[in-house]
Amino acid sequence: MKQIIEQLQNIKQNTDLNYSVKTSVEDFTQKIFSVLFDDSIDLANGFKELELLFKKAAKISCASTQEICDKAWIVFAEKLPSILKDLNKDATYFMESDPAARRVEEIYFAYPGFYAIAIHRLSHEIYNQKLYLFARLMSEYAHRLTGTDIHPGATIYAPVFIDHATGIVIGETCIIEPNVKIYQGVTLGALSVSKDKQDTKRHPTVKSNVCIYANATILGGETIVGENSIIGGNVWVTKSVPSNSVVYNTIQANIKSR
Repeated sequence: MKQIIEQLQNIKQNTDLNYSVKTSVEDFTQKIFSVLFDDSIDLANGFKELELLFKKAAKISCASTQEICDKAWIVFAEKLPSILKDLNKDATYFMESDPAARRVEEIYFAYPGFYAIAIHRLSHEIYNQKLYLFARLMSEYAHRLTGTDIHPGATIYAPVFIDHATGIVIGETCIIEPNVKIYQGVTLGALSVSKDKQDTKRHPTVKSNVCIYANATILGGETIVGENSIIGGNVWVTKSVPSNSVVYNTIQANIKSR
C-alpha cells in the first residue's frame, strides 16, 4: 500500500488543486440565490454570510494579486442591485412570453431557464474580475441543475427568455441583445478553432427581438443574427442572417393514413 501511495504521489501533477473550492462555490451559489429571491431571509444577515462564503471561495480560486483578490467582494457586491434589476426584467419577460406561467413565483422558483440566467448574470460579474475558476464553477453548478450550459464569459443583455432550458449551450464570446427568446437544445457555439484563437470572438452575436427555436445550431464568431429574425428548429447556421429574416429547414414531414 505504501508503494501505491508513493506511485500516486509521483504521478499526480503539481497543480495545487484544492477540491474545497468546488464545494465553497456551490455553497455560495445556493446562498446568493436564496438571499436575492427569498423574502423570508433577513437581508442584512444573509449579506454577511454571503461575504464570508464569497471570500472563502475567492481566496482559494483567485489567481490575481492579493490586493485584487481582497477587493473582489466589494466590486461584486456593488454590482448586485443592477443584477437584481436585470433579473426582475427577465422574470417579467418570462411571464409575458410563456402562456403556461400563471404566477411570477413560478418563474423565480420553478423555471430552470430563469435559474440558469440568474446564476449566469452573477457569475459573469465574477468572470469580469478574472476570477475564472470561481465563475466557471458557478456556471457548471447551474449546468448540473438545469441542463443549461452558459459560459460565464457570455454577454447576455436583459431581458432574455430561456424556455425549458435543457440542452442549451452558449459559448464564452457570445453576445445576446435584449428581448431574445431561446428554446431547448439551442447551441450558440464556435466553429472548430485552434487554441491560439482563445482571445478572439468565436461565438455568434444575436441581435434584439430574435426567436431561436428548439435544437437550432448557430456557429462562428463572425455570425450575426439580425434583429427581429426567427431561427427555426433544427437548422444549422454558420453565416450571418439579415434582419427580419426567417430561417427554416426545407425538409417536409408527410402524414398519411394507415
